[in-house]
Amino acid sequence: MKLKILLTILLLFIIALPAEAQCAMCRAVLESEEGGQTAKGINNGIVYLMIFPYLLIGGVGYAIYRSRKKAREQETE
Repeated sequence: MKLKILLTILLLFIIALPAEAQCAMCRAVLESEEGGQTAKGINNGIVYLMIFPYLLIGGVGYAIYRSRKKAREQETE
């Protein structure tokens, strides 16, 4: 069962499609420009800014996991 879940998660990461992260107003204004380079830059910036909350939550989760693991090891000693 765990192997199926792991393979499914791995498959989802491999098949990930690029996401457009612009709000409707930003998209409308930026699409009116020629070339679309500004729109690509804004979209990339939004995606990069979305990464940091997940990294912070992951770091806090890892710290909690590590502290609980240490507490369990000290109880068994």
